[in-house]
Amino acid sequence: MKNLKSRKHNQASLKNGKGPDRERISEIFNSIARILEIKQDNRFRIRAYQRAAGNLRDLSQDLGTLIKEDRLFDIPGVGRDLAGKIKEIAATGKLKYYEELKKSIPSGLLDLLNIPSVGPKTAWDLYQKLKIKNIQDLEQAIENDKLSGLFGIKEKTVENIRQGLLLFKKGKERMPLALAIQAADEFMLPLSELDCIGNISPAGSLRRRKDTVRDIDILIESNKPSRVMDSFTGLPGVKKIQAKGKTKSSVLNKQDIQVDCRVVPAKSFGAALLYFTGSKNFNIKLRRLAMRMGLKINEYAISSGNKYLAGRSEKDIFKILKMSYLAPELREDNGELELALKHELPKLVDLRDIRSDLHLHSNFSDGENSIEEMARSGRARGYTHIAISDHSQSLKVAGGLGLAELKKKKAVIERLNKGLHDFRVLFGSEVEIDSEGNLDYPQGVLEGFDIVVAAIHSGFRQSKEKLTERLIRACLNPHVHIIAHPTGRLWGSREAYQLDFKRLFKACRETNTALEINGDSLRLDLNDINCRRARAEGVRLVIGSDAHSTDRISQMELGVSVARRAWLEAKDLLNCLSVEELLRAIRKKKSNIPAVGEVSSQAIPTATEKIKDEYQISKIKSKNQRCK
Repeated sequence: MKNLKSRKHNQASLKNGKGPDRERISEIFNSIARILEIKQDNRFRIRAYQRAAGNLRDLSQDLGTLIKEDRLFDIPGVGRDLAGKIKEIAATGKLKYYEELKKSIPSGLLDLLNIPSVGPKTAWDLYQKLKIKNIQDLEQAIENDKLSGLFGIKEKTVENIRQGLLLFKKGKERMPLALAIQAADEFMLPLSELDCIGNISPAGSLRRRKDTVRDIDILIESNKPSRVMDSFTGLPGVKKIQAKGKTKSSVLNKQDIQVDCRVVPAKSFGAALLYFTGSKNFNIKLRRLAMRMGLKINEYAISSGNKYLAGRSEKDIFKILKMSYLAPELREDNGELELALKHELPKLVDLRDIRSDLHLHSNFSDGENSIEEMARSGRARGYTHIAISDHSQSLKVAGGLGLAELKKKKAVIERLNKGLHDFRVLFGSEVEIDSEGNLDYPQGVLEGFDIVVAAIHSGFRQSKEKLTERLIRACLNPHVHIIAHPTGRLWGSREAYQLDFKRLFKACRETNTALEINGDSLRLDLNDINCRRARAEGVRLVIGSDAHSTDRISQMELGVSVARRAWLEAKDLLNCLSVEELLRAIRKKKSNIPAVGEVSSQAIPTATEKIKDEYQISKIKSKNQRCK
């Protein structure tokens, strides 16, 4: 219960506020933008709707108050026209312009844009040429081989669309962790206010903080289950009641996510929570362990014969089994039970250990807030320092910064730091790695940053070898401190690209380059498996929220969940260092560049690289090729 109530502040960034339905208005604006894209309308007009939709979704103020006080212009991107449309939707629940616009295209055509590799122009061409109106039509057209050769579509494009369909279906089966947290909180927060309940907790893969979740399980302690069931099934978020019983009910929310609620008595809450948290393999091994001790464990209690021993709390059960308490994130049957019996479990990193966020964006590039606003938000979370790592110059779509803008940004940071006490803003950049592994700024510019985060944002379909080579070449730069979202995964639209992790981990370790756990709700990249492998290889890690607004800084919590599932401790993460310790740690970078022969034979065995003089490496020779 205490943990749930502590989430109420963060919930503001994940859940819409009171008054007019901001989510609904945001969805309408997004849909308008998508229809205009399909119809190839003016791109500035399209961008205006997209920007307004995003700002409405992330708005921390009450929209009803802004309307009442005629302050809609306070929302970035909202002018007179869009303000009028917001008022119309708030007053009537509809928008006449949107209703008319929808009639101009088949309703199912918008769904095609959810499929990776199908853009607005392709969707419109598919409709014009083949009368494809929805996803079902597209699947059938691919099965009947109607796309090949059509208006220049190549076989590779057809295969990309086919794979995109599979990815779309996979995404419909599971939801990202952030969406699952939001869906659970929409039920748990109002239920936690009932006077007839004690403890309340999510269970299943959500409690174990897996990066994707199939459905929501909620466990409640109460001696009045019927009242809890009535309250649960009667919540505003319920779209359909699937089943309603005395102690268990199942509903669909308005996003068609299944939410199950189960009520148990106080004496069984801990046992039930342990059982329904899982994982399945963990539970099986735990039961076997109990049996070897002459005990029985199930969702009701741990017992000896017919004698009840414990069940009110998980900690009591673990104590009887003579083992350390196991955090839910560890319960995957990966050796954690054996360590718990020896009392040798790692001390997992906690959100309270985090002292900084080194991957934040401001309105100098594509962020929504000023540097000062981001700094004050970070400070309010208990951080001692942050890095504003705006995009570099070649990423035009994200407002990448040219050299003149960098100079202005640095001046703002220096001026801000003079007025801050016990807090520091670091001058950073998220620098683009191009298709050959070159960085977006000259060496002299890179040297001027406090923190350089290097990232790939294009060329995802290159070979495993080429993508690995690009990241390794970035690691070799003495001014690159962090590799951001290393596998490029974007939930629901792009799978992680393939990398040779053995080579990458070696390069990171030998150049003192950290790998990022990106906390963005659609990334969570690196995943827990690769994080654990990286730590075992001696690679330093860092969590970055990749927040583009003050509301999204809370995504750090998602990154911490990945780190905990990876068994990481505070000592494994750059975020847990003071600013002085951090700067000392990353200054070791220059002296850790590998020797030429070592890199040639091990780190990049299949590539020929020409590294600039500033890298302090002249050439790397190879039998296969020469890359500039």
